[in-house]
Amino acid sequence: LFHSMKTFLASLCLLGSLLHTLAQCTSEFHLEGDYLIGGLFDIHHVRDSVYLYRPEAIDCSSQLFILSSYRRFQLMRFSVEEINNSTNLLPNVSLGYDIFDHCSDTQIFPAILKLVSFSGTIQSWGEPHKNLSKVSKVTAVVGPFSSTNTLTIAPLFMPDLIPVVSYGAASSTFTKKLKYPSFLRTVHSNKEIIGVIVEIILHFNWRWVAFLNSDNDFGKDGLELFIKRIENTNICLAYTKGINDNTNTFQMFKQIQAQKIGVIIVFTTKLTAEALIESAIQVNITDKVWIAGDTWSLNKRLPKVKGIKNIGTVIGVSQPVVTIPGFDDFIYDSKSQTHCEKKEQNMFCNQVCNCSSLTPEDILAVDPSFSFSVYSAVYAIAHALHNTLQCGSGRCNGNITVYPYMVLAELKKSNFTLLNRSIKFDENGEPKFGSYSIVFWNHSGDAEEIGFYHFYPQRNFFINGTKIQWYTKGQVPTSICSKECTIGHAKKQNGIHECCFNCIICPSGTYINSSVDPYKCLKCKETEWSEEASTSCSLRVVEYIQFTDSGAIVIMVGAWFLVGLTAAMSVLFAINYNTPIVRSAGGPMCFLILGCLSLCSISVFFQFDKPTTSFCILRFLPFFLFYTVCLACFVVRSFQIVCIFKIAAKFPNLHSWWMKYHGQWLVITVAFLTQALLLLIGYSCAPPKPYNETVWYPDKIILSCDINLTATSSPVVLLLSLCCFCFIFSYMGKDLPKNYNEAKAITFCLLLLIFTWIIFATEYMLYRGKHIQTLNALAVLSSLYSFLLWYFLPKCYIIILQPHKNTQQYFQGLIQNYTKTISQ
Repeated sequence: LFHSMKTFLASLCLLGSLLHTLAQCTSEFHLEGDYLIGGLFDIHHVRDSVYLYRPEAIDCSSQLFILSSYRRFQLMRFSVEEINNSTNLLPNVSLGYDIFDHCSDTQIFPAILKLVSFSGTIQSWGEPHKNLSKVSKVTAVVGPFSSTNTLTIAPLFMPDLIPVVSYGAASSTFTKKLKYPSFLRTVHSNKEIIGVIVEIILHFNWRWVAFLNSDNDFGKDGLELFIKRIENTNICLAYTKGINDNTNTFQMFKQIQAQKIGVIIVFTTKLTAEALIESAIQVNITDKVWIAGDTWSLNKRLPKVKGIKNIGTVIGVSQPVVTIPGFDDFIYDSKSQTHCEKKEQNMFCNQVCNCSSLTPEDILAVDPSFSFSVYSAVYAIAHALHNTLQCGSGRCNGNITVYPYMVLAELKKSNFTLLNRSIKFDENGEPKFGSYSIVFWNHSGDAEEIGFYHFYPQRNFFINGTKIQWYTKGQVPTSICSKECTIGHAKKQNGIHECCFNCIICPSGTYINSSVDPYKCLKCKETEWSEEASTSCSLRVVEYIQFTDSGAIVIMVGAWFLVGLTAAMSVLFAINYNTPIVRSAGGPMCFLILGCLSLCSISVFFQFDKPTTSFCILRFLPFFLFYTVCLACFVVRSFQIVCIFKIAAKFPNLHSWWMKYHGQWLVITVAFLTQALLLLIGYSCAPPKPYNETVWYPDKIILSCDINLTATSSPVVLLLSLCCFCFIFSYMGKDLPKNYNEAKAITFCLLLLIFTWIIFATEYMLYRGKHIQTLNALAVLSSLYSFLLWYFLPKCYIIILQPHKNTQQYFQGLIQNYTKTISQ
């Protein structure tokens, strides 16, 4: 009997313990407290779009389960419990929560309406809030995670200024405070992570990239920010695609392969990224660099999928992994408790998990991304409530009625330390804390940290590329459309992308400055030169013949000698003025010719030294003007010789007219005045001026004079005409008496003159160096010496050494013999 009684009491005790356990079961989604915090976590996810004919709530527990979101859900529960156990934060105040499974962006409105309602009713937003006590009991909301979900539900919280502190919504649109006045977040916006991705691309000098984004608000925002961020960089967006469940990934990867893109940025949600990478493995995409966003860079499953090493190298930007003390113990304790899921299923939809089969190890081993974001969001709300209630000295002011807008005001002023991190928000509700880690998927299947990007107190980017195990077995992979041009080549864009180009060599006289404009060969200055394919210009060597040049000295001495020789001849002719030789040479005309030859030599001295406008004028003016007089004198002299011996007898009237009116002086005067007029007109319209010759010699500047052909053509034509007339008349007298053959002397001088300028013209066409001025001076001097030596010098020889030939009787004998010869 005693034994039977003992057995009965033991069974009764066991039954009582079981009933007590059932009575003490707890809810994971709801906790009563003095103040409630709402929570929205996508523990499940609706993969397929459901089209309904009428509004209908969805049962999230039957959808795809997301373990990483469940971990974040547990982290909120842990944070609230930790705050409730704290004696410093909200002393004697209990926080509660009302958390919902936010599995869809269009079919979870019952949960949202419950958060904004008071006792099951919602005050109309069109009416002023006459009774603030009827505002929702929820002081703030943590979540949602995705940008699309946040865009859908955030407007429902804004009218009552209920703070929405998101731990994952990164879209840049939430910075618009007029539209989202009570929105804050503990993650950085897409703008920041896109900036980090671009820094990585620039660091490794990749130029030709593809951007694959989720076909939702989050992905589209990232794409827009990426396009804007790569402006004014060398990065070209070769391919972009919005990915959804209906995307033909085979065709997409085929296009990427066709364009030879080596770097692929995957800016998608975790589920989309998993499907995309698995598809890449299936279609055998190899040798690529994949840049992962923070939504999937710490994925625990993908790095261990078979064939993952074949796709190439995966680099990611991730939320820093922060160890939260006590969380592991909380998970173990939580999983040992019994939860009243079926009972709560009858209370309200989407507060059921059906995940009792999960072990603590499963939860703790999953991707820890965004853990600190959830943790800091809950603590930010708690600190804001702490300040609203004026807590201090172990108690809070219970007489204060807390409204959401009051908590919002304190949230914006947040300034506290959490796990050695300073938690603050800027005026747009953006976090003034946090950083990004840069990770690499190593061969062991782990995400190894290889760098960081710190935002505060100052921006600091670092990446250790030596830790990365590239698929190229050491070298950093390249991703370019066209290879960089070699030095001295300009780019010529090929197609719509700046990264695709042909290389054109820069010709001589130009250079390329790739840092300023890699697409244009710039012309060197007139004072500079460059060889083909140059990156800079060099100063040209300035060349001209100075007065001290040996050749110039010789020629100037020759000019002075000519002046001295003409002076000496003039004296000799003056002494022997009445002798037949002087009179036959032209008499007074000899002095005019010798004087003009001396004046022509002035041009020689201005052929040297650095040219100026006056130098350029005097290089040609004296020679053109006074040599015209010389040639006119010889034309007249040749005509007179022919007239005396041939024309006088046949045309006596012409001869008498010529003698009566001094025809020789009339011709000389007309020629002189005509040439003077032509030079005056030509030099007035286009005077010679200094000119830098830069065409013939790319590395030199030859200082010369620019002669306008139109302005100088008329004086030259007059000189040529006189030369032709002189040659004709002198040639007519070639059969004159042997010892009285001045016509032959003039003909020979003219041949020398023509030969001299033909040689100079040939040299001028073939050579334009600095010595062309020396040759020009030599040609002028040769033209002067031709008449001086071959016309006047023989006469000086007769006067000095053969005086017997310088008599009247001798000359008359020559003439009589010639007359007899003609008459016979």
